[in-house]
Amino acid sequence: MPNPEFLRRAIALATENVRTGQGGPFAAVIVRDGVIVGEGVNTVTATNDPTAHGEVNAIRAACRALGAFTLTGCTLYTSCEPCPMCLAASYWARLDEVFYGSSAADAARAGFDDVFLYDEIRKNSAQRRMPMGQLLQDEAWASFAAWIASDKKVAY
Repeated sequence: MPNPEFLRRAIALATENVRTGQGGPFAAVIVRDGVIVGEGVNTVTATNDPTAHGEVNAIRAACRALGAFTLTGCTLYTSCEPCPMCLAASYWARLDEVFYGSSAADAARAGFDDVFLYDEIRKNSAQRRMPMGQLLQDEAWASFAAWIASDKKVAY
C-alpha cells in the first residue's frame, strides 16, 4: 500500500525548493522497506544541468546510499507525474512502483508542458523537430562487439 506521508515529504521538498529559489517545483523521495533511502529536488537552474530533475536526483541519491545501480524493491514518490526522461530513468533504475501528486496536466497549467516530448518520442527519428541521423553504424558496432566479448561486463 502506498504511504501518503512519503508523498507529503516530496511535496514539502518541492515547495521549499521554490521558496528558497533553488529550482523548480519538483521533488521526489525513494523508499525501501518503509525508510527513505534517497531524496532529490529539481536543481536544473542551480546546477545548469537540464537532467537534474527531482526524480533523477533522488535516484542518484538512493543508488549512492544503497551502493547499487538498480533500485529493485524501492518505491518512488514524486510531487508531480514524471516527465518522459524521469519516467525512463524510473524504468532504468528498476523501481517497483511510482506514486505522484500533481498530474502532467497540472504541470502544464503551471508552465511546464511536456506534451511535446511525448509527441516527439512517438515520431520516427526522421520526423522529429530536432534533426537526427545515423552515422558510422559499422564503426559504432565495435563498442557493442567489445561488450559482447568482454568477460568484465556487469549486465544491467
